[in-house]
Amino acid sequence: MSGGVEDTGVELREISGPSPLGGGRRRALELLLVISATDFKRAYFGTALGYLWSLARPLLMFAVLLAVFSRIGHLSAGVPHYPELLLLNIVLFGFFQDSAAIAIPSVVAQESIVRKTQFPRLVIPLSVVLTSLFNLVLNLLVVLVFLLAAGITPRLSWLLLPLAIVPLLVVLTTAAAMILSSLYPRFRDIGIAWTVLSTALFYATPVIYALGHVGSGLQRFVMLNPFASILELSRRWVIDPRAPTPAALAHAWLIVPALLSVGFCVLAVWIFSREAPRIAEVL
Repeated sequence: MSGGVEDTGVELREISGPSPLGGGRRRALELLLVISATDFKRAYFGTALGYLWSLARPLLMFAVLLAVFSRIGHLSAGVPHYPELLLLNIVLFGFFQDSAAIAIPSVVAQESIVRKTQFPRLVIPLSVVLTSLFNLVLNLLVVLVFLLAAGITPRLSWLLLPLAIVPLLVVLTTAAAMILSSLYPRFRDIGIAWTVLSTALFYATPVIYALGHVGSGLQRFVMLNPFASILELSRRWVIDPRAPTPAALAHAWLIVPALLSVGFCVLAVWIFSREAPRIAEVL
């Protein structure tokens, strides 16, 4: 015995914190659905205009950008159905931007339940993305009305939007939400940095302009952005079947955004798995 403490000869080892899905996948899925539905109801069912508040932001942004860039910047020149394309791009990219921004402080905001040992931390950023996905579905229905009113003929390729484009967008958005939400408790500058980065990403993505207005050399640079391929595919499949494919724009360089997307998702899993056990201690 030394200093009043008995030496048992047992080596003490570090006990790791809870995993991102602590408590089991089934419990995590149940919590995800409950939290997402609760957040969606809390956001809109208690207000006078409800869901219309969610629709007002993209529509207002659409109206301003359309007035500025189609009249002053002449970005609509030579672009079939430019207003409808702009609205679709704003809704799709806005889903990513809004989800990431809301996810940043989400873990800190749920400090009381994060401190519970077996609470699956991954549920928090996933619930943010799922709640935003509810809004995206409703917003896309509004976009559909605009497309039909503009005289765009429905085609079978429209089905590729929910079957291919939206799932890919959701995966990249989830990866961003995981990275940002897990790093924010330790690095509070993440919120400010993301504001700058998301603005730069908005203009580096063909949201308000078509790639036909960009020089051939710059086109390949823009196509390195994974979101550029997503928006260009949605344009071809939904708005203009004669629009060039991402492969025609980027050629062999198209493998780069594909690898970047995979690497980004792997990085998100690694960062969240590393940070999740430490979140409660940081808070």
